[in-house]
Amino acid sequence: MTTQPTLTRTLKLPSLVLFGLAYLTPLIVLGIFGVIAEATGGASPAAYLIALVAMLFTAHSYGRMAVAYPVAGSAYTYVRKSIDSRAGFLVGWAVLLDYLFLPMVIWLIGGSYLTAEFPGVPIGAWIVGFIVITTALNVVGIKVADKANYVLMAFQLLVIVFFVALSIGNVVSSSGASGLADTQPFFNDTSSFATISAGAAIAAYSFLGFDAVTTLTEETIEPRKNMPRAIMLIALIGGGIFVVVSYITQLVHPGGVFEDSASAASAIALQIGGQLFGAVFLAGLVMAQFASGLAAQASASRLIYAMGRDSVLPKAAFGRLSARFHTPVLNLIVIGVVGLIAIFLDVATSTSFINFGAFTAFTMVNVAVIAHYLRERRAGNLLNPVSYVAVPVVGAIVCAYLLSQLDSNAITLGLSWLGLGIVVLALITRGFRTAPPEMAATEKETAAV
Repeated sequence: MTTQPTLTRTLKLPSLVLFGLAYLTPLIVLGIFGVIAEATGGASPAAYLIALVAMLFTAHSYGRMAVAYPVAGSAYTYVRKSIDSRAGFLVGWAVLLDYLFLPMVIWLIGGSYLTAEFPGVPIGAWIVGFIVITTALNVVGIKVADKANYVLMAFQLLVIVFFVALSIGNVVSSSGASGLADTQPFFNDTSSFATISAGAAIAAYSFLGFDAVTTLTEETIEPRKNMPRAIMLIALIGGGIFVVVSYITQLVHPGGVFEDSASAASAIALQIGGQLFGAVFLAGLVMAQFASGLAAQASASRLIYAMGRDSVLPKAAFGRLSARFHTPVLNLIVIGVVGLIAIFLDVATSTSFINFGAFTAFTMVNVAVIAHYLRERRAGNLLNPVSYVAVPVVGAIVCAYLLSQLDSNAITLGLSWLGLGIVVLALITRGFRTAPPEMAATEKETAAV
């Protein structure tokens, strides 16, 4: 009897945190700094602080679910097992919208940076280059991608350190050391609670993907201990970077008025470091997109594998691992092919694809924690009501609010995708009369590997 290949447990806590931070792309704080500063009236760090607090509630819920169900699949698995298999399918279907298209958006942004610097090279060439290299690394295995991630994240963080250092030098030279301690970036005459709240809704997008590391649960050593820690550390470290960097950058450029808010950070990089640092900053942005794409594609392929393994998607195609590399090769290739759509889109259009699924998943994971609490209580197991009820209730309310704040195009697309998912669900459940297929492996078996 031939033994089917399985995912291999090789990832420790530092690797998980690095993968999660790569997915967040810490440099995104500079990429959208001008947009948030403009929306808040020059109070971007206050917006990030509110967004961080909001995301920590949801990170806590992901941690509770990762302990209860230490298998690949993330929100899809958590909702399916805590609430209902049909609800789990629809959440997984909604998340596919996020996971499938996020790598495409990442590669498109990286290609856009390079095309702006090298206009003679078509953006399609850059996008294809991103896809080929990233897919090859992910096919070879999570260990190789993990090592590449260390290098890419180190460079990205180095650029952030230099940006902050040069910004501090710029502030000190113009205002003295006392200029580094200022309340204006958190609240000023041109900002208000309304503008900061609006900015926080935008800033929350920078955290999208902090949960993606849960799709690597079956490749994690001691997942019940390391996964909850990794999720909280990713949210805390990522949020800390966002708050500090936006604060220092806001000191260099007070207020929210820019010639072009979309490229404000590039102009500030030239202001604080000249042409040389401007080039280094561009390189950092491109490396950040590459690292983020590496993590995004790996996570998306594991989600599709989990759904294929359950026969929710065709198992023969999507629920198989390469016998040689122990990775879901076909899934990685499919995501690469989807990424080619970026050649025909702009950044504004492509980003509208990813928001609906992310906030749907965040909301439902919080609800799943409450459902898990009620199920365990009926079984006679008493869990902490603050941890399993109060915190997720707040998280669900906040995430549902953010979902309602998406633009009409994103909501329309999301509801259309969800409608298609309902049709697919009806087909595989014979008109909702049977439950979607369940995977044969139990948590006990997979956790013991």
